[in-house]
Amino acid sequence: MKHARILLAAAAAAPLALAACGGGGDEGPVTLRMTTWSASEDHLAMLNEIADAYLAEHDEVEAIEFDPLPFEGYTSTLTTQIAGDNAPDLAWILESAAPDFVTSGALVPLGETLAGTEGYEYDDLVPAATELWREGDELYAYPFSTSPFGVFVNEDLLAEAGQPTSAELIASGEWTWERVVEAGAAVHAATGTDGMVIRDFDYSGWDNLSTLWTGWGAQAWSEDGKECGFDDTEMAEALAFMHDAVFEQEAMPGPGTTADFFAGEAAFTVTQISRAGLLAEADFGWDLVPLPAGPAGEYSVIGQAGLGVLTVAPHPVEAADFLAYMTNPENSAKLAQYFPPPRESQLTAEVLGQANPLLTPEQLQTVVIDRIDAGVVKPGHTGQAQLDQAVRAALDPLWTPDADVAGVLADLCTAVDPLLAQ
Repeated sequence: MKHARILLAAAAAAPLALAACGGGGDEGPVTLRMTTWSASEDHLAMLNEIADAYLAEHDEVEAIEFDPLPFEGYTSTLTTQIAGDNAPDLAWILESAAPDFVTSGALVPLGETLAGTEGYEYDDLVPAATELWREGDELYAYPFSTSPFGVFVNEDLLAEAGQPTSAELIASGEWTWERVVEAGAAVHAATGTDGMVIRDFDYSGWDNLSTLWTGWGAQAWSEDGKECGFDDTEMAEALAFMHDAVFEQEAMPGPGTTADFFAGEAAFTVTQISRAGLLAEADFGWDLVPLPAGPAGEYSVIGQAGLGVLTVAPHPVEAADFLAYMTNPENSAKLAQYFPPPRESQLTAEVLGQANPLLTPEQLQTVVIDRIDAGVVKPGHTGQAQLDQAVRAALDPLWTPDADVAGVLADLCTAVDPLLAQ
């Protein structure tokens, strides 16, 4: 696969002047296309509702089409479209791909459009939420979803295994990774179901393990992105802990096995509040709590998704105007039904509770609102597509019972050091 950053930079170079000049030169109404990685009927219905309201007020746009692409391979599919003269006007962007998109010139600057839109309340955007999507003072994508990870807990399975509830563990100061793994092992031994599942990891989505290793103070690479962090002591200790949880304690499902928490097949799962709707008809008692503390103490990890206008967009000016409408305070509140907003005024239990009726105000406060400012965003880097493949392949030898954890991680850094140096 070609380097995604090279594709983006090459495709973006020519149209920058067009985006900057303030007009697409179109005659007559235009059709906008926006890519997403969600094909959820509920998500698309909400997006179409917003689009229909916009179309009713803007004769210059005759249609807005939402184009779901498979999540697996989403970024590579999007960059191929961009380089192949089939770019959408707007696109959802993963946090891991943000460095490539933001620094390559692939996205239209949004600050002037958003700040100049009547009623937008641009200053309401939380600085910590927009940091990843800025270069200098300019904002290049709107972080429509800023969602801390939490832990959903099956309290019935804990009770069946004679374990305390998550609330009891929190109250006693025992809500730690060590205690969670102990409880997960007990559940597995007593019920045959699984203990802890880090959702969307499945021994391939390695960046989701940041929800665990951050508790040890580990990071994939240095803040400047130039030095590999996988062979640091903190990372080795974190992944050795996980290796033991999988192969010795059987507290986490091993490679080749799956367990769906929302179907009652696991005691714990690490994921985000957008999954809460899967519990609407749950036949077991459950709770939602923050990530467990690690040896480095309490922490938070955030998953983000940005919405940007591509510089190669067929209609960048109209697309930027729709983005401003789609993310104004009123529509941001609608998006909050599934995606925690970056607006300070809307980061309240009352607002989020209206959009998430299954969750209590306390759950929303402790898992989402209190965790955004101090959260660490999942790892991303320029050239993320190549790095992702390299890290995934280098981690494969770790997932065997007799793996040399330190040796695997040293080899991983050897493999990725040349990519970090680019």
